[in-house]
Amino acid sequence: MRILALTAGAANMYCGSCMRDNALARELIRQGHDITLVPMYTPIRTDDENVSGERVFFGGISIYLQQKFPLFRYLPDWTDKLWDSNWALRLATKNSIEVDPRSLGELTVSTLKGEKGFQRKEIRKLTDWLKTEPRYDVVALPYTLLISLAEPIKRVLGVPIVCTLQGEDLFLESLLEPYRTECLKLIRDQLRHVDRFIAVSEYYGGFMAGFLGIEPGRIAVVPLGIDLTGHEALPKPPSGKLRVGFFARTAPEKGLHILCEAVALMKQPVDLRVAGYLPPENRAYFDELQAKYKFAYQGSPDREGKIRFLQSIDVLSVPSEYHEAKGTFVMEAMANGTPVVEPAHGAFVEIVTTTGGGLLTDPGSRADLASKLDDLARNRDTLATLSRNAVIGVNQHYSVRAEAERVAEVYRTVMDAY
Repeated sequence: MRILALTAGAANMYCGSCMRDNALARELIRQGHDITLVPMYTPIRTDDENVSGERVFFGGISIYLQQKFPLFRYLPDWTDKLWDSNWALRLATKNSIEVDPRSLGELTVSTLKGEKGFQRKEIRKLTDWLKTEPRYDVVALPYTLLISLAEPIKRVLGVPIVCTLQGEDLFLESLLEPYRTECLKLIRDQLRHVDRFIAVSEYYGGFMAGFLGIEPGRIAVVPLGIDLTGHEALPKPPSGKLRVGFFARTAPEKGLHILCEAVALMKQPVDLRVAGYLPPENRAYFDELQAKYKFAYQGSPDREGKIRFLQSIDVLSVPSEYHEAKGTFVMEAMANGTPVVEPAHGAFVEIVTTTGGGLLTDPGSRADLASKLDDLARNRDTLATLSRNAVIGVNQHYSVRAEAERVAEVYRTVMDAY
């Protein structure tokens, strides 16, 4: 099967969606498929072998210039090569920057307008390139924020389009009005151009059916999987304190403050450790928490560092305030023999229930989270049982191998029906 998959880069940040897209593409290649992974906006950053192509479409600098300055919408393509180059994009995103919500809303609306938006030249560049490529059998979009590409790609290639649903609601809900409402309308108006949607969890498939008005029968649920290579449940050195870890983007919506407040309520001694990407706009939030709760921060580690971190803690807790679509960090913790304590919402419920590798708490309740952690600190036999369940459950249900096999099956079904 010859597959074209687009993936959205997130500058210098480890992005869960592009890491999922890259891991899936790598596994599909291993299983014998011919897949081209094309980065959008910026080159992608992964913590494993990167199989994406060198050329970036919809370069972040180009689309910004075209949004703000009309002249750049009409310049010949060769003038864009400087700021579309990988070195220019990497230089521009070397240091994380805060994003103005208004500018982000305007740009998202324009992109979703497709060939009627200010970035129409970027669509033409992409379709011109596709005309020079050997024919693909199916095209995969990374999320509905790029749904405006479905119609022009289908017009050029005449192949089915599959779109992944993997957490874009958080971004859409963060947009200011009137951009949020306009974006939702533009997406809903273009759902008909997609032949099949793939949701990364049962929860998210059901949620997006209602959120965007997608008929449930058009959504195939393919649970997210992780590459289990290198993950291992190592014996943990004894400790008088329960080692509680937080591994995620250090942002309010991920609930670091909730975990800190819960730990402060615990009766048992605890060692709180934190790791994950720190966005610049969250620096004040993070500094205030660290000053008050004195936790150890271990930065944003690479793959090996991440595995070491997850192997060094007794339990992981990321009490997100929003409903998680994927929960990759939960699977990764479990793969290293580290059980989790998570709020009973979003994808957490099905992952914990399926694996038996953790506990669920009342969402937002610091007292219930503290109580669950105290129970594990007092009962290390329960902790050991959850650890064994976690490793077995992730290996049985959440491997990237199984995910790739099911995604390929969806692609074949769509191709047969096209």
